[in-house]
Amino acid sequence: MAGDVKRIAILGSTGSIGQQTLDVIRGLSHKFEVVGLAGGNNLRLLEQQVKEFHPRLIYFVAKPQISYQGEFTSMEQMASHTDVDLVVVATSGKAGLSPTLAALRAGKSIALANKEALVMAGEMVITAANLHKTQILPVDSEHSAIWQCLRGENSKPQQIILTASGGPFYRYLPVQMRQVTPEQALHHPTWRMGKKVTVDSATLMNKGLEVIEAHWLFSVPFQNIRVLVHPQSIIHSMVEFVDGSIKAQLGFPDMRMPIQHALCYPERFPSEMLPHIDWSSIHNLEFEPLDPDRFPCFRLALQAGELGGTYPAALCAADEVAVDFFLQGRLSFASIAEVIDSVLQQHDDVIHPSLEEILVADERAREAALAAAGREIL
Repeated sequence: MAGDVKRIAILGSTGSIGQQTLDVIRGLSHKFEVVGLAGGNNLRLLEQQVKEFHPRLIYFVAKPQISYQGEFTSMEQMASHTDVDLVVVATSGKAGLSPTLAALRAGKSIALANKEALVMAGEMVITAANLHKTQILPVDSEHSAIWQCLRGENSKPQQIILTASGGPFYRYLPVQMRQVTPEQALHHPTWRMGKKVTVDSATLMNKGLEVIEAHWLFSVPFQNIRVLVHPQSIIHSMVEFVDGSIKAQLGFPDMRMPIQHALCYPERFPSEMLPHIDWSSIHNLEFEPLDPDRFPCFRLALQAGELGGTYPAALCAADEVAVDFFLQGRLSFASIAEVIDSVLQQHDDVIHPSLEEILVADERAREAALAAAGREIL
């Protein structure tokens, strides 16, 4: 690290998490230097970010119409570059997997917001982090909460309790689910997120993926991970210990808070942009068990996680295809789960897969999902 300034590379800088990461850095500009920006298809926004932060390392999916002084690199090269102290992996989908492994193998700490890296290749990612003695700093609010609750504890948790808002359709009947539109699904009651993650939150696929992530991040068996619906999203998750004690992490539902915690770890700093809870306005905190039968995507995610091997990779690929079809208006909301189920039913599993085998499983699952989505198409 150059002095007291942490040098940051952000993969997925134009996405929701990437943009909020840059918000945090703007608020603590004396603490960070942006040395790498990797963006997707939003070239206009990426151009603005490059002009503002002047990164030395740049990655574009498509070539921008601007001149820049930085070095064009792949995301893997950026993630492992000697000028980088911390890599923020904020891409969506499988695009984050290879750069995550590259960063860990280069001994870089990563602030991980990409779910698929751990879901698709949890064993491989954790092995790389342990082998190269580097840190995975969780950015998801739920995993950040667990991480904070476990800090300073010598005993393993008896139970991890992930909280879920329930999304916009938690009270919907099955017949109502069939009528959900993309516009409705993208209107999350609590969090500001990208389109894919927002739809996954509405189907509760997102919560199933978080269970798989928690299993790998905290070495906790699936049967010791529980999900509770908590509509207020004030308690971000809880940890129960063998003596019955429970620790919870609470905070205003704003993703910039766990992002800043990951970036600043092990310190905490005040920031004017981060909201504080007015406890006089909080009249109740509600909890209820999550019924997996009402949300088949959640149930399918748990099944894939427990089966292991390449099942989670097939799950992620099928979900990505199905959600894309839904957002295009070509697939019903309820059919997302049906496409995923069809893919998992025909999946040919590989136990303890290599990276190549994971990527092959991903491609085959995408092909199967395209075929299944075509049969379900509106």
